[in-house]
Amino acid sequence: MSAVSNSLTRLRASFAIRLNDQLVRIETVGEAYQFITAFSGVEWMQFWSLHRDAKIALEAAAENGMLCVQATDVLRALLLRAKLL
Repeated sequence: MSAVSNSLTRLRASFAIRLNDQLVRIETVGEAYQFITAFSGVEWMQFWSLHRDAKIALEAAAENGMLCVQATDVLRALLLRAKLL
């Protein structure tokens, strides 16, 4: 598991997503990174650009906690576009 996946840096917002009748909470950079990388690339293909931007932003936030606002914004855009929020 990568250092990004283990990051405990808190996002500026927490997200609650219902997937397969199960509630998934995303509160940290690591949880967000795990969520968007757990699915295959094919599942995110429709949102390729936003998905790529979210990965980059989360990786940056894992290294520098001051970037968590930007990471939260990009993640929110991805989840909204994917109609998960």
